[in-house]
Amino acid sequence: MNNNNKPTPAEPVVSQAEQEKLLEDAKQIVNIQSYHMKRSLDNNKLMEALKHASNMVCELRTGLLSPKYYYELYILALDQLRYLEMYLAGEKHGKSLNELYELVQYAGNILPRLYLLVTVGSVYIKSKKAPAKDVLLDLVEMCRGVQHPTRGLFLRNYLSEMTKDKLPDEGSEYSGWGGSVKDSIDFIVSNFVEMNKLWVRMQHQGPVREREKREQERKELCILVGKNLSRLSQLDGLNITEYKEKVLPKILEQIVQCKDKIAQQYLMEIVIQVFSDDFHLQTLDQILLSCGQLNKEVEVKTIIISLIDRLANYASKSPQEIPKEIKIFDIFYDNISKVFEAQGDMPLENIIALEVSLLNLSLRVFPTIIGYVDRVLGFCAATITKTKEEKLNKNAVKEILRLLQIPLNAYKNVLMILKLENYQKVMSTLDYADRKKVSIDIAKNAIENDTKIPDAESVEVLFKLLNPLVKDEDGQPPEADIDSEDFEEEQNLVARLLHLFNNNNETSFWCLSQS
Repeated sequence: MNNNNKPTPAEPVVSQAEQEKLLEDAKQIVNIQSYHMKRSLDNNKLMEALKHASNMVCELRTGLLSPKYYYELYILALDQLRYLEMYLAGEKHGKSLNELYELVQYAGNILPRLYLLVTVGSVYIKSKKAPAKDVLLDLVEMCRGVQHPTRGLFLRNYLSEMTKDKLPDEGSEYSGWGGSVKDSIDFIVSNFVEMNKLWVRMQHQGPVREREKREQERKELCILVGKNLSRLSQLDGLNITEYKEKVLPKILEQIVQCKDKIAQQYLMEIVIQVFSDDFHLQTLDQILLSCGQLNKEVEVKTIIISLIDRLANYASKSPQEIPKEIKIFDIFYDNISKVFEAQGDMPLENIIALEVSLLNLSLRVFPTIIGYVDRVLGFCAATITKTKEEKLNKNAVKEILRLLQIPLNAYKNVLMILKLENYQKVMSTLDYADRKKVSIDIAKNAIENDTKIPDAESVEVLFKLLNPLVKDEDGQPPEADIDSEDFEEEQNLVARLLHLFNNNNETSFWCLSQS
């Protein structure tokens, strides 16, 4: 049973002024207890020092501070724990680390107990007197004892920070007897899953009226959860097979199952950002399938576009790195269609924006395969036609105009545009004014690039694209409303085009009969 969204008992609502007072009082206690802790350590009175350290960390038990103020208190307490860590590492205390590791587990309250356990455990791993894998497993499991969202999240962040340089990995001093990269993967993934659950549960604390405030607070804490994924990506021993078959499925499962729009949006973006291009190439199907399963409030468009753009950059710069069996365009084209179906009511402008990104990929990575461009245009024409909107909204129109402009800019050759069977179909979905804009762009492109039109067939296709400039059409304004200067300029543009047609009898006759 999924208890990710199980409500947490609400803490009393405390005003900002009251929180500031509580924070100052807590900081004062931390400073006093840390002073006594340091004096005890300087006098080699370890047991007294641990008592003061426990009292100091007890201040983190509060549930009355907002995450912002709690973070401030947390950082202060952690700075003081560093002093304890350095003392323990110096081994002047006369006790074995194994004995100390057992000893701190008798601290009265669970939160200070676990902070001390993580501190000692970090030193224990560093000493290599116990296998890193055993201590890591023990610590990550013990931290389950704190289920309060804020306290648990920061405790696990401390665990992550204290162990980040002690993970068994390829070439690491802690691998071998201490464990393998698989142990580190299990540790980080487990910590990530638990931290995400706690992060999501923060949304259900407090009164409903403060929902937006909690959302903002959660967004400010997202980096604590995301650092786990960043740390995973930095493991030298993580190979594509392990990532594809074990790591990514667990990550995506947690992202999808949490059903939280903030978590899903951020974590999918982090996955795309931190893992390497070659990993993404091998797992495109998995990532795109998960996109279709996300909360409908998630901006799926942004996630997929970032993935498309990243791989377009990679493939255009290093085409030799793309395995022949990986058909990037087909994978994106097929899976994006499935995402649209799964999401159901995705806004038209978002659909077109995704196809714009796919169009850019096809032109950058496969510039000679004109069929890819035409497939994108055909999909867009069909999608726009299916929409029940009588008039396209301005955002959708903006994306359609971008879609039509991209091939013009990329090819710099109108003859290539004439080969795109679906170009005119997309163009026909626009109103008269926007069709005329596209026609003017086409004419200017041909003139600026001095593109010769070789035959009557090409002229015929070109004139269909230029219809708003050469023929009366539905939707055009009354003659009295037409700006005479604009009209004259447009006709001069058409006249200049005529000089680009091949001067043979057949073409000239056809051209004169149409103009």
